[in-house]
Amino acid sequence: MAPQRTHHFAAIDDTAVHYFEIGDPSLPTLLLLHGFPSSSTQYRNFAPLLADKYHIIAPDLPGFGLTKAPPAYVFTFDNLAKTISGLLQLLKITKYAIYIFDYGAPVGLRLALEAPDSVKAIISQNGNAYEEGLEPGFWEPVKKLWRTENSQEARDWLRDNYLTLAATEMQYSAGFPKEDLKLVDPSQWNLDFTQNQEGRENQDRQIDLFYDYRTNLSLYPRIHAYFREKQPPVLAIWGKGDPIFVPPGAEAFKKHLKHAQVQFVDAGHFALETKGGEIAEAVLKFLGGVSF
Repeated sequence: MAPQRTHHFAAIDDTAVHYFEIGDPSLPTLLLLHGFPSSSTQYRNFAPLLADKYHIIAPDLPGFGLTKAPPAYVFTFDNLAKTISGLLQLLKITKYAIYIFDYGAPVGLRLALEAPDSVKAIISQNGNAYEEGLEPGFWEPVKKLWRTENSQEARDWLRDNYLTLAATEMQYSAGFPKEDLKLVDPSQWNLDFTQNQEGRENQDRQIDLFYDYRTNLSLYPRIHAYFREKQPPVLAIWGKGDPIFVPPGAEAFKKHLKHAQVQFVDAGHFALETKGGEIAEAVLKFLGGVSF
C-alpha cells in the first residue's frame, strides 16, 4: 500500500503550525520548505514520489497556508526559522536533510547555521544563497524598499504589482516551455493568491517579509563560511527559466562546496509543477549517497 499523507497542527509558542507528513517515521527525514507565495501544497505531488524511502515533513511557514500566527507575530526570516526549529524540536527530529525553495532557503539555511550537525544534506531547488542568483529586474523594486527603509511608497508599489493574481500566475508560467504549461494546475496560483496574499493583513505580512529579505543577504557570508568549513552534501537543481532566482545562483554553490552537484531542468520557478518526476529521481539518487 502506498504511503498516505496525514495532516497535523502543532503548537509552537503561540503559533499553530500546520504540516503534512508522509512516509515511515523510522526512515531518514526530509524537511520540505516551501516558498513565496505558496505553502506545503506545492509538494502535494512531489512528496509521495519520495515517501517509500524517506519520512517527509512539509510545514506551512507562518504567514502561509494553514499555519496561524498570533497578531503579535513579527514576520522576519529569523522568526520563521525559529518557529520551524521549534516544530523539529517538538517532533524530536534531530537528523534530517532539507529541500529548500525560494523563501524556504533562508529558513532552512538558518536551521543549518543553528545546528550544522543536524542537517545531513541540502537540496536547493531555486533556493538562493548568493547575490548572483538575484534577477535584477525582479529584485530592484524590493531593493528600493530596503533603500527607502520600508517607505510607504515602496510598500504600495509592491502591493499593487507583486501581490496580485497576475503576478502569482507569472511565477507559474514564466520560463516554462509553452508545451508544458498545460501540466501546471491553475488552482495552485489561485490558492496561493487567495490564501496568502489577498486582503490587507496578508499583504502587510508579505511586504514585511520583502523588507526583511535584506537580512538574508547580510547572512550570506556566514552561510558561505558554513559551506566552506562543513562541506555539507548539496544538490542544486534549478528550473533554468526562473525569472526570480537565475541559474548563476545555482552555479555559485560550487564556489564554496567542493562536491556540489548542479543540475538544471527546463522549467521556471515552480519547477515541480512540470518536472516533479525528474527532480524526484535526482533527489533520490543524491540522497542515496548521504549518510544520515
